[in-house]
Amino acid sequence: MTAIYDCSVDADLLTGMRLARGAIGRGELVVLPTDTVYGLAADAFAPAAVQRLLDAKGRGRTSPPPVLIPGVPTLDGLARDVPDTVRALVGEFWPGGLTVVLHAHPSLQWDLGETRGTVALRMPDHRIALELLSETGPLAVSSANLSGRPAATTAQGAAEMLGDSVAVYLDGGSAGTAYEAVGERPGDLSSTIVDATGDHLRIVRAGVITREQLVEVVGEAALRAPATDETAAGETVADAADASAGASDS
Repeated sequence: MTAIYDCSVDADLLTGMRLARGAIGRGELVVLPTDTVYGLAADAFAPAAVQRLLDAKGRGRTSPPPVLIPGVPTLDGLARDVPDTVRALVGEFWPGGLTVVLHAHPSLQWDLGETRGTVALRMPDHRIALELLSETGPLAVSSANLSGRPAATTAQGAAEMLGDSVAVYLDGGSAGTAYEAVGERPGDLSSTIVDATGDHLRIVRAGVITREQLVEVVGEAALRAPATDETAAGETVADAADASAGASDS
């Protein structure tokens, strides 16, 4: 079994982070804590690594992983046509449990799967995740679980499902504790996904950031997408987020 590094211990933290950086650079997989659930991470710009992530979870290319980023400035480097409503939302909820689906820059040299020209972006609110992201750059990160099973909220839980398919496990304690009382679905610690690729914002998945919180920032009208506005991006992200509560992406 791959070693689990307890990041509350200085020596383990230093060793684990060093090995995690190296693993990402070699196209291997790393499990890391986030503010929602534990994530299974790969270099977003290494297609073979992203495919390894999908294979480890038992997913196909029709379920592309979201991308975690180290800060708001990276948003404009990966996405185009970012609406003011999205800038308002990330200003309020990043770092945190909000994922936004946007049109990806067509010049990006990556292959996340069948994204139909979109990308789902999030800045996590977790010190270890942000430190690793600041050193590796954007990471393709899906929930640390086998597809169809509940997302892991501990490193040990992730290891029991993913085993040796992961090169390094970073243990940051129990994930999602800041959101347990506010998720829209009991026990679901996944991020809220908002599709911003159409004329209106559309909530693709209700997660730890509630609709009421979103409305407080952008107003009710901004979320009133027509019922028939089923964009390709929304369908793709909905596939990427498993239908069962707790089995979804971080």
